[in-house]
Amino acid sequence: MEARDVLLIAIPVILGLAVLLVVATTVSRQRSSTGSLGREARKADRSASTEVVPAADLDEEARARFAETKSSLEPAGRAPALSAAGGLIRFGDTPADPEALGVSRRQFFNRGILASQSLVLGSFSLAVIGFLWPSKTGGFGGEVKVSEKLDDIIAVINEKREPFYVPEARSYLVPYPKPALAKAKAVYKDPVLGGMEAGLVALFQKCPHLGCRVPWCATSQWFECPCHGSKYNRVGEKKGGPAPRGMDRWPVQVASGGSITINTSGSAVQGPAIGVNTTGQEAEGPNCV
Repeated sequence: MEARDVLLIAIPVILGLAVLLVVATTVSRQRSSTGSLGREARKADRSASTEVVPAADLDEEARARFAETKSSLEPAGRAPALSAAGGLIRFGDTPADPEALGVSRRQFFNRGILASQSLVLGSFSLAVIGFLWPSKTGGFGGEVKVSEKLDDIIAVINEKREPFYVPEARSYLVPYPKPALAKAKAVYKDPVLGGMEAGLVALFQKCPHLGCRVPWCATSQWFECPCHGSKYNRVGEKKGGPAPRGMDRWPVQVASGGSITINTSGSAVQGPAIGVNTTGQEAEGPNCV
């Protein structure tokens, strides 16, 4: 499965989880408020009359003292009102609804939990999308343009008698001999056959056995894995060891001017089966492993 196919599946799933999280949190908050008075009920309760009326059984003298005390405590033109704290008398306007001034402790924690969950889910979603998003910078995971031309690379390979390593593609470039193309066409198919016809093979540095990086052995002129002893000839065809196949490879495009592009997007093309030896190259000296 390619990265774009994974993205088409992952993005809707992540968005669905985010919607489900918001809905679940909202329902939970609604259920947690069941059994308590609503805002309208509390408002109606506060708006009830708070006028303090003297008891009916008081005599005239007691009533007069009560009226005198009340008028001395009450500012001119303002009615007393009961506060929300313990029924104490407060002169002035009716107290504002506490929910209008701020949030309760329950609301604060609910909103904090929702914000934390959203942050975690959002960070995880961005990390997944960033990991799966195809590379467009020309590095590994996309199309890697080799700075050297084909003729220059072949000259370096012949001079040093070793593959040309391209670190951006994590690959070795090795020449493929033209006399072996007839055998190669019976074994290899597109998209790697085009590069072989142009005289070049891009071998993935990872061993097909357990993923170790396979170095070049200058004495045997083979690739030899130091982890478990798998060996491959110059073009990555298996010669020995526990590897299940030859070295995996990438499609290579060689333009008319000799510019080279290694396509490392998607999965590497699996190496040839055990027993394939299109070039007939044997070890040219002692093995390194």
